[in-house]
Amino acid sequence: MNLNRRKALWVGLGGVAVAAMPGLASAATVDELTAAFTGGAAPGSGGITLTAPEIAENGNTVPVSVSAPGAVAIMLLATGNPEPAVATFTFGPAAGSQMAATRIRLAKTQDVMALAKMADGSIVQAQATVKVTIGGCGG
Repeated sequence: MNLNRRKALWVGLGGVAVAAMPGLASAATVDELTAAFTGGAAPGSGGITLTAPEIAENGNTVPVSVSAPGAVAIMLLATGNPEPAVATFTFGPAAGSQMAATRIRLAKTQDVMALAKMADGSIVQAQATVKVTIGGCGG
């Protein structure tokens, strides 16, 4: 391979561009995401409802809904995914209800966790285990 100054410059610039891209260096862990969302406060239970199927035959589209009346923000995490952060929903004063429904992708059988930041500053948490079957055989 003949490497001249111009090719070396392009290779170097490409390396700098890849290194500067956010999120490629390392994915945040569940603990880091939880600490950032809660501000270090210990989450309680109650006041939040997480609905997810016990068995998902297709891990590519798993329906999940979460409801937390009085919440200002809700964060969804898939603890077993390479990138555990799924979504964060923020509710303003004009929100009719503090609920969200979406479909998420799960890499394997794992826990889905929802954290809600309530208007009074407290944090509540709910968790559900979703078994992802391979090939849709239910086993």
